[in-house]
Amino acid sequence: MSGLIEVGLVGEHNFLVEMAHAAAQVGSGPALSQDGALEVLSTPSLIAFMERVSFRMLEARLPDDLTSVGVSVQVSHNAPTLVGEKIRLRAEVSAVEGRRVTLQLQAWDDLELVGDGTHQRAVIDRESFIQRLLVKRER
Repeated sequence: MSGLIEVGLVGEHNFLVEMAHAAAQVGSGPALSQDGALEVLSTPSLIAFMERVSFRMLEARLPDDLTSVGVSVQVSHNAPTLVGEKIRLRAEVSAVEGRRVTLQLQAWDDLELVGDGTHQRAVIDRESFIQRLLVKRER
């Protein structure tokens, strides 16, 4: 991946936490109020946002015949974020080993660090992956 993806590459994106991202909506936590006023960002949604910022950053650097897929995620969800608030996600490439890219992740709301962690993605040949899926679908 030399020249395409380098250690230190950074991607950032802001997301609005919507009711669809709430713990009660995705089934990872309880409803905290009947009117939805106290609903919070779910850990699965936080991870999805982290993966999304990582994917977008790498996709912008890769030629059309390559893409990246997530292979591991280790995340700490450190603080709640209410539905309706914005969060800022940051992904930084910390290692590139062959086709494997390791990223350090952080998420903040307006008050504090919401979560952090490590994510690994594999850079793959898009067409080979599609062919593999087609074979798998036929089984």
